[in-house]
Amino acid sequence: MKKLVIIIVLAVISSSSLLSQNPLPAGGKQFNAGVGLSGWGIPIYGGLDFGLHDDISLGVQASFSSYNESWDSRDYHRSIFGVIGNANYHFNRILEIPSDWDFYAGLNIGFYFWSKPDGYKGDNSSEAGLGAQIGGRYYLNKRLGLNLEFTAGNAISGGKFGISYLF
Repeated sequence: MKKLVIIIVLAVISSSSLLSQNPLPAGGKQFNAGVGLSGWGIPIYGGLDFGLHDDISLGVQASFSSYNESWDSRDYHRSIFGVIGNANYHFNRILEIPSDWDFYAGLNIGFYFWSKPDGYKGDNSSEAGLGAQIGGRYYLNKRLGLNLEFTAGNAISGGKFGISYLF
C-alpha cells in the first residue's frame, strides 16, 4: 500500500509539471501561418507572437486575400492586404491546462489596404479595424502545433486555421 501511495504521489507531481505552462512563455517567440475564412475570399496569413509574460503574448500578422466583386453591372477583381497587431491572454496556468494545449483570447487592431480598380465606386475602402479573437493550439511536439482561431471585426472575420512553430 505504501508503494502505491508513493507511485500516485510521484504521478501527480510529474503530471503537475505538465500543467499550468503556457507553451509560449515570457521571452518566447512563435511563428504562425495558415488560411482564413472571410466574406472576401480565402485569406492567407503569417505572423509572429512574442511572449511578454507567462500568460500574455503580443504579436504582429500580415494577411492577403483576393476576390471578385460585381458592382453596378461590372465585375471587379479586388484584393485586401492587412497588417494586424494583437494581444492575447493565455489561460493555461489559471485553468491548469496541459502544456501541449494553448487556449487564449484577446484583441487586435490593424489596417487594411483594399485595392480600388479603375471605375470601381463600391464600398470597402482602406481603413483601420478593431477586432477580437479566441483560439486554441494543439502542439504535436515541443515546437510544432496546429492552430484554430475564431475572429471578429477584421478582414479575416470568421476564423483561421494554420500551424504554429515555437522558436
